[in-house]
Amino acid sequence: MRGDGFPQSGQERAFLVGIDVRSRARAGGGRVTPQAQAARHAASVATSAENPPDANHTSGQAPGKAIFSKPSIPEFDAYESLAELRTLAGSAGAEVVGEILQRRDRLDPATLIGAGKLEEVAGAAASVNADLLLFDHDLSPSQQRNVEKIVKLRVIDRTQLILDIFARHARTREGQLQVELAQLQYMLPRLAGRGIEMSQLGGGIGTRGPGETQLETDRRKIYRRIRHVEQQLENVRRIRAQQRQRRESAPVATVALVGYTNAGKSTLFNALTRAGVLSSPKMFATLDPTIRAVTLPSKRKVLLSDTVGFIRNLPHTLVSAFRATLEEVQRASLILQVSDASSRLSAEQDAQVEIVLKELDAEKKPRLRVMNKVDLLDDEVAEGLINDGRRHGVDLNGSSGVYVSAIEGTGMDHLLDRIDAIIGEDPVSRVRLRVPQREGKMLALLEAKARIHSRTYKDGSVELEVAAPESVVRRVAGFVV
Repeated sequence: MRGDGFPQSGQERAFLVGIDVRSRARAGGGRVTPQAQAARHAASVATSAENPPDANHTSGQAPGKAIFSKPSIPEFDAYESLAELRTLAGSAGAEVVGEILQRRDRLDPATLIGAGKLEEVAGAAASVNADLLLFDHDLSPSQQRNVEKIVKLRVIDRTQLILDIFARHARTREGQLQVELAQLQYMLPRLAGRGIEMSQLGGGIGTRGPGETQLETDRRKIYRRIRHVEQQLENVRRIRAQQRQRRESAPVATVALVGYTNAGKSTLFNALTRAGVLSSPKMFATLDPTIRAVTLPSKRKVLLSDTVGFIRNLPHTLVSAFRATLEEVQRASLILQVSDASSRLSAEQDAQVEIVLKELDAEKKPRLRVMNKVDLLDDEVAEGLINDGRRHGVDLNGSSGVYVSAIEGTGMDHLLDRIDAIIGEDPVSRVRLRVPQREGKMLALLEAKARIHSRTYKDGSVELEVAAPESVVRRVAGFVV
């Protein structure tokens, strides 16, 4: 907003419409809903069959019910969901000028919220000069057309809003292709009855086209374009596989960062790698994958991969389209699951991450939970959690974790120690060596790539006790005592 109270040039005015379809919506903010309890439970139970059924059951859950073959998608309560939509709207570049929450026993098949309520929404949106309506729900093509006829405004549902944010933030050719594929798949059932939005690029939320200036509303042409984009993405996937094969030929492990959007993954990535990638409080600031090397305390190197954030009810078309990017998660030796320790909804958010990992067949990968943003907690609470995490860890699917503040650098050393202890590639062993002082290259190699525990000089040689990766031990095998 400018100082005179008017929105910045080009900023659209959005009116939000939230829907609560539960017959017993909670009246106050203090009571935990059954959905929230289910989400916390889904986030805490083990997914591995090796764990006993009642090992991690939460209060209120009967023993033997802890293991789910497929976790159900938990729901945030209506107020929390509307707050998330508000944040998404800001990430899309909109100014929220009003909102309304409609409670219903069931959704209206024609207009989602009912014709009477829709008239009320139309009047409220007109009174604040809104440019578009944002629904915190997915709309069928017919519902979207029916709502637009009544309110005389552009209508955007939740999936289309997320697609638009992806279109804004995609920078690389690969990212743009993935967004284009998801947008084309979203468009297909919505061709009938659409107007200028489908024929040319627009300048507002929900009208950014998938990359062509003239997209005919003809299914055959869209199918042809989808096949073309899929072929290009297949080429990307093949190149990625070749690059991964070259990386895997060396004993270097890959560690993938995953987590709910805005959990602080990119900030943590920067803190560990000093890469300087974009970190932003806006949702989905990171779309294009970044890989950087990190040196562990054992002097081993691992590759750390930053990935796109997950969100509840992440559109399936996006999961499919970004599969080439998310393959880094599938092939990783270790997954760092980043959670927002300051969020009351961290358990529900973790449950959503669990669902996406299941869809990627990566839920059984070794995992380390990283509770980020402890700097936003009370100092005494944060210090207690960090110390407790050092002593006992944070249970997550049979694994454990650490508390950190990526923005302040708190807990980074402990996190690197934990990663070092879990990574199995190029294992570290302790050996005694006697290296002639004239072997300067070998001494320099040990200095750079091994942890030296003791060093003495005797008869023109250096006697060392070192902890070194297997790849280094092989190179100095001739000097082992």
